[in-house]
Amino acid sequence: MKKGWIYAVIVCSVSLGIGLLGAGIGGAHKVKHTPEQLKAFEDVFMEQVKIGDLLFHGDAATEKKLGTKLSRTGMACAMCHPFAVDTHPYEFPKFQEQINKFSTLRDMINWCIEKPNEGEILGADSDAMKALEAYIYWSNRGSKLDPGRH
Repeated sequence: MKKGWIYAVIVCSVSLGIGLLGAGIGGAHKVKHTPEQLKAFEDVFMEQVKIGDLLFHGDAATEKKLGTKLSRTGMACAMCHPFAVDTHPYEFPKFQEQINKFSTLRDMINWCIEKPNEGEILGADSDAMKALEAYIYWSNRGSKLDPGRH
């Protein structure tokens, strides 16, 4: 009787393991997206990239529309970070010297807005923050994720 029970546990464990491997760990999307869905996702993303681009380059009308003021000094993000190529979003989260703590990209965006630009920090879930992140990530597309690196 004991041998049968042990055998059943081993068989079930092996079957479960094979099932997990076959499904792929983290395979949350079992059904592939349709080309139409992918196009809709890309359209929404690129709209956010465009808004983020305007914010990043200091477009006052876009700031006003989103109810924010990213700078009171007349500086735009792009003045220090041309085209967002040196923002290194693929390195976050990491220890950030300016903030003196372990930080996310959102933390660094807000530090830049608040400190050198004397602007209004953005809510982590605000439309402006999402658009800035979309633009920064889009600008660095193809970069290898390397969190924690400097």
